[in-house]
Amino acid sequence: MRFHIVTLFPDMFTSYMNESILKRAQDNKHIRLFFYNVRDYSQDKWRRVDDRPYAGGPGMVMMADPLLRAHEKALARIKRFKNPISQTIIFSPGGALFTNEVARATLAKKVTDLIFICGRYEGIDSRVKHITKGTEWSVGEYVLTGGELPAMIVMDAMSRHIEGVLGNNTSPEENRVSSHEVYTRPEVFVWKKKKYVVPAVLVNGDHKKIEEWKRGEKEKGT
Repeated sequence: MRFHIVTLFPDMFTSYMNESILKRAQDNKHIRLFFYNVRDYSQDKWRRVDDRPYAGGPGMVMMADPLLRAHEKALARIKRFKNPISQTIIFSPGGALFTNEVARATLAKKVTDLIFICGRYEGIDSRVKHITKGTEWSVGEYVLTGGELPAMIVMDAMSRHIEGVLGNNTSPEENRVSSHEVYTRPEVFVWKKKKYVVPAVLVNGDHKKIEEWKRGEKEKGT
């Protein structure tokens, strides 16, 4: 999977995407990242990327021209790959909720390249959505300062479904019986003179009862 990120702040991705599992996924070529700094595509002599919205209102809106130029650059790169299937995603509080099911469905469609358009300020000129035929996604019922964090969330969630990224196809929690209650050694943990003990069912070796306990705890959390 190749991720193309159209953003004003590419450096925001450096720390999160270059650590742990996501770094290994890149090193092993399971995923690739390409960045397009919107300001690099501004034709304005001051490199402006935003302007006041028509009809007034607070804040500024990202202009269509630099976003579309960056998007065209991403499409041009994608065309150089063999048999690409691309999809453009625009992050918006009013978009369809991104879930594991959406991630799996996107991969099932054999999408090879996802272009993320990360808005800022009061959003992006709506003509960008119409021209790119972009799909709007939301990562939750709240408003963030930009689309960069949602892009990282989507890349993380989708990468886990790509074969080889986790090293074991049974690793995703949704593919096995798992609960939010997990423990490790020691069996008896003492904190400020009070003992906290691992549930007995997890240390008795009865795998059937362990699975039943996990299923019960999982149902409590849903």
